[in-house]
Amino acid sequence: MVVGELNDSAIKLEQLSGEYPWQQNDQQDEMLLVVNGRLLMMSHERNIWIEAGELLVVPKGMAYKLFVPNGVCHLLTIEPKKLAALKRCS
Repeated sequence: MVVGELNDSAIKLEQLSGEYPWQQNDQQDEMLLVVNGRLLMMSHERNIWIEAGELLVVPKGMAYKLFVPNGVCHLLTIEPKKLAALKRCS
């Protein structure tokens, strides 16, 4: 859900649960801010737990998948408006 706009970007708040397929953004870095809950970001190089209040920048070109093992995780992202209409990990 888009909760605001900043310049040419959309600020999105997403509710995640379970495991998502692999994804990769070859055009730009991605910012993931966990607002509530915890999230496991898995890549081919390593796995990183992101806790509530922590921010992670995923470098462009890096393949990763997201996993929320228990309950739900609320995630804040900032992305170009043209991508904001797309659903994450669909």
